[in-house]
Amino acid sequence: MFQTVGEMDGSNHSGVSEFLLLGISDSPEHQRVLFWMFLSMYLVTVVGNVLIILAISFDPRLHTPMYFFLANLSFTDLFFVTNTIPKMLVSLQSQNKVISYAGCLTQLYFLVSLVALDNLILATMAYDRYVAICRPLHYTTVMSPGLCILLFTLCWALSIFYGLTHTLLMTRVTFCGSQKIHYIFCEMYVLLRLACSNTQVNHTVLIATGSFIFLAPLGFMIMSYVWIVRAILRIPSASSKYKAFSTCASHLAVVSLFYGTLCMVYLQPLKTYSMKDSVATVMYAVVTPMMNPFIYSLRNKDMHGALGRLLLGKAFQRLT
Repeated sequence: MFQTVGEMDGSNHSGVSEFLLLGISDSPEHQRVLFWMFLSMYLVTVVGNVLIILAISFDPRLHTPMYFFLANLSFTDLFFVTNTIPKMLVSLQSQNKVISYAGCLTQLYFLVSLVALDNLILATMAYDRYVAICRPLHYTTVMSPGLCILLFTLCWALSIFYGLTHTLLMTRVTFCGSQKIHYIFCEMYVLLRLACSNTQVNHTVLIATGSFIFLAPLGFMIMSYVWIVRAILRIPSASSKYKAFSTCASHLAVVSLFYGTLCMVYLQPLKTYSMKDSVATVMYAVVTPMMNPFIYSLRNKDMHGALGRLLLGKAFQRLT
């Protein structure tokens, strides 16, 4: 699955001070369309996630573990798109596609860290749903504020470590020849393709840490939902079954969207990357954070009520 990109060649090494982010298309007409499309998606993502955070923060009814993790997921998505889209918009509008070496590594660090954080938060939300449905009488004591803070702190610590590990390893990589990145941001696989030094260590660490950060939480989520489904099937009332499943439906949709788009990009050999992978990257880097607020608020009556009270309260303040 992972191939070594480039071999060590002492005569070819040169320092790199900047890269060129060429994006999805070179056509000026396409770039204008892409600019307005990404700007619209960014604004929708920012407004949607900010509303989720404000609604949960200001409504005491939503001060529960599930909504605590949802607010942090929205914050992560907000940070994630802000790390990539503004630079992309500047490149599309000004035709200045240059990004410094330090800027590229900074973008890479936050990209890697926040994707890992998104994944870990989704895993903690799966555990929350497991306790709520499989151990409802113990939910309040198990999902205590202390445990929620501990789980969230652990998620942040692991994601920071994961991002630092791969960013520091990337500083050991030597780039030479073309510094053109045919992508919308500084992504790890694309940078490794530009390397002219041996990247075997990067790939080995990527496999080891990726298995722990992504595959282990995915396995945990699958097991959680196996137990959840078994518990729901034992509920005698059809309406109670529907109510129990509806509390998990939004989380399942977000997990499916997250892993589905991630697999479209990364479950393939590095050397086969092409333009279609840029489209898949847009899906997980832009569309997924934009869709999450809609998925979680679409059929959630508590969220509907909180958003309504928030917006009505703001409107009333303006009138008075």
